[in-house]
Amino acid sequence: MSPRKLMFVLPNLFTVTSILCGFYALTLCAGEAAPAQLNQAALAILFAMFFDGCDGRVARLTRTQSDFGMQLDSLADVVSFGAAPGLLVYKWALEPLGFVGLLIAFSFTACGALRLARFNVLAMRSPQGGGGNFFVGLPIPLAASVLVSMIIAHYAATGGEPLDGSARGPVVVATLALSLLMVSTVRYRTFKDLRLSPRSALVLALVLASGVVIGTRFHPAYVLVAYSFAYLGFGLLESAFLVRHRLVARKAGRGAAPAMVLMDEAEEDEDDEDDGQRMA
Repeated sequence: MSPRKLMFVLPNLFTVTSILCGFYALTLCAGEAAPAQLNQAALAILFAMFFDGCDGRVARLTRTQSDFGMQLDSLADVVSFGAAPGLLVYKWALEPLGFVGLLIAFSFTACGALRLARFNVLAMRSPQGGGGNFFVGLPIPLAASVLVSMIIAHYAATGGEPLDGSARGPVVVATLALSLLMVSTVRYRTFKDLRLSPRSALVLALVLASGVVIGTRFHPAYVLVAYSFAYLGFGLLESAFLVRHRLVARKAGRGAAPAMVLMDEAEEDEDDEDDGQRMA
């Protein structure tokens, strides 16, 4: 095999490794999974995120992007960030709810698959190939990271105790909210256009430093939970401001329309008067 063909294989190896991590997480969730096994499954999904983040960067560095790679990456995401987290959250918190819990967990997987299908369609239509400055809807790896970080943080905080029944409600709300955000039109920044000013760089450094302190003092999963929810909140706030701006602009446009009509009528009256004077 020529070196060039090997370069095309390299990013796909990262993608397949991501699938392996997701499949391993599924096997850990099968049967009567103990809390330690569920924690290992959550860690396996985190490793899948690492390999998923590497495949695209490797493809860009080696200039081996392809439609095949994009489709394979989407299939990997369905397994590692759709099916695996869905089954994981079901075994961790939703199984006592019976069929209702199964549907809630499945909604996460189904919405993740729908979100990936929409992304592929937009990527094919966009001249940028889906590489713009915003995601439409919450990306499925980030949605999975919220569930996974909660499971790891709970395991670290309780030492492997089963989830308390009183905490099941918030997990249901979080799972459904993440499912809806994936298929929503809420825009989330890719930060590809990020240009840091000295002040912004200082704030970012402080945020990262505080994350390191919290992770060292308590557990890294707490930092991941905080960062994940911060990203969720940032996207929602930015979308809310965008909707408000559009509503204000629409109201201003409606107010300007009657004024334009009155001006047009006044101009028509002036023209009629001029015509009458000319005829006289």
